Amino acid sequence: MKDFLRNKRVGAILAAGLIGTGSMAATLATVGVQSSSASSGVVLTMESSPTNTLTRSFNPFSTTDAIYLVAGTSFVYEPLLQFDAAKAGVIYDWLATGYKFTNGGKSVVFTIRKGVKWSDGSPLTPADVAFTYELVKKNPAINTGGLPITNVSTAGDTVTVSFATPQYTNLQNIASVYIVPKKIWSSVGNPATYVDPNPVGSGPYTVGTFTPQGFTLVKNPRYWAASKVRIQTLDFPAYASNTNAEEALFSGQLQWAGNFIPNLKKLFLSKSKLNTAWEAPLNTVTLEPNLNRFPLNQLPVRQAVSLAVDRQAISTQGEASLEPPAVNASGITLPVFSAYLSPAVAGAKLAPTANVSAAKAVLEKAGWKMGSNGYFQKNGKTLSFTISDPSSYTDYAADASIIASDLKKAGMDVTFNGLTVTAWSNDVATGNFDSVIHWSNGGVNPYSMYNGWLNSTLDTKAASGDYEHLHSPSVDAQLSKVAAAPTLAAEKVALAPIEKYMATNLPLIPLVYGVAWSEVNGQHVKGWPTPANPYETAQPATPTNEVVVLHLSPRG
Repeated sequence: MKDFLRNKRVGAILAAGLIGTGSMAATLATVGVQSSSASSGVVLTMESSPTNTLTRSFNPFSTTDAIYLVAGTSFVYEPLLQFDAAKAGVIYDWLATGYKFTNGGKSVVFTIRKGVKWSDGSPLTPADVAFTYELVKKNPAINTGGLPITNVSTAGDTVTVSFATPQYTNLQNIASVYIVPKKIWSSVGNPATYVDPNPVGSGPYTVGTFTPQGFTLVKNPRYWAASKVRIQTLDFPAYASNTNAEEALFSGQLQWAGNFIPNLKKLFLSKSKLNTAWEAPLNTVTLEPNLNRFPLNQLPVRQAVSLAVDRQAISTQGEASLEPPAVNASGITLPVFSAYLSPAVAGAKLAPTANVSAAKAVLEKAGWKMGSNGYFQKNGKTLSFTISDPSSYTDYAADASIIASDLKKAGMDVTFNGLTVTAWSNDVATGNFDSVIHWSNGGVNPYSMYNGWLNSTLDTKAASGDYEHLHSPSVDAQLSKVAAAPTLAAEKVALAPIEKYMATNLPLIPLVYGVAWSEVNGQHVKGWPTPANPYETAQPATPTNEVVVLHLSPRG
């Protein structure tokens, strides 16, 4: 891969965070491999987020579409750069062959790869790249990274993207935008809602067959690195639940899984030496309250919830001890980002077990009184809310049930609302929930996590972040300072106020530290990432799955 995946190492000045990577039973994609005919080669059969049916839309900007959730989009459309989520500072040239910050970090100049063609045979040009960034600039609903773009220009084979403030720490959000062809997308109307049934992309695969029960992607013969595409076909069946996907994995129908599997060693790893698993630490899982709804818009209620939750039980019972309890109210992922933990919040520790008496004391001090129904009440309203998550995310469903039970003991009427993945994704994006259990953005430093959690520009009608609806000008301004930090030391200083805000105000309530779920049956395919060869995490999630598949080859 060295001839086209140029492995670059950069210092903290270019640190950036991964966007959209989930952790959990549904953290995108399971891939299985089957032997096919000699003419068609190996078929890699992928399953991702459980879904009942699929809608034929490959829109790379619509993060709630089923195709995006099952991680098919990232094989059709591509970004300028790819980032190794498993190894900080490793960046791969992709549609860009180079980049540099200019104007004091307020601009990034990308050198666009020559000779790339769209899947219809037409050339991909710097004009397409510039058009894509202009599209993102003009349409907040598809600006999933909250990029403060002020100008886009071209010169020869380069594209310059400019910003209102320096963006040294924000390189990954900038360079991870999926590039689309101007000739098509200039006339699609609203790019956030455009149904993209027959996508023309630059990626290694194009759409093969499609039904509501599954689809295939087939090798793109015009791909700019076609010789590296050694898996001929990707197959994405629709599985209704984690259980169905796990059964397919255990029976050998699937060979690359991104699922939470309790008792993994007994059920999968012990069956073959070629069965492997790697849960790379990646993010922080939180209970995200809707700050626009009573009662979780009240700080004392959020404080009481945090005190009454048994994180150890969530870790051991809900997550089968695969995800450890969160230990700091700042939400910073530990020990992955220990170097970034501010001394000001080092003492903001989260107890692993529930403290019901302390939770009740907080509520009583805030004027809540126990009602005759056994739950706290205030101004005639009962302290009641729901936790919404997909029933098919079996670990999150278990976590939510544990939390609801814990909070009932503390006088809060809390229930679990189990939904389909599609309904839940839409509710999260539109704010139609009381609270949800959700993973954070992962990345090579904490910026992407906090940006995804707190940046108010992401709170649109189809939100891609800030799901709790926090609108704090001071936090937004501080996030800009983090993005502008030219050194690691400056980045730590800029992060400190955000960490303190999180620990003090609990706009999100940390639960456990999430991992990149991955299970591999290597019987037919080799080249998978491992802790010893972490060229990428082994999770089959967007956007990192393309990097992995281009490293794979049939086992001879």
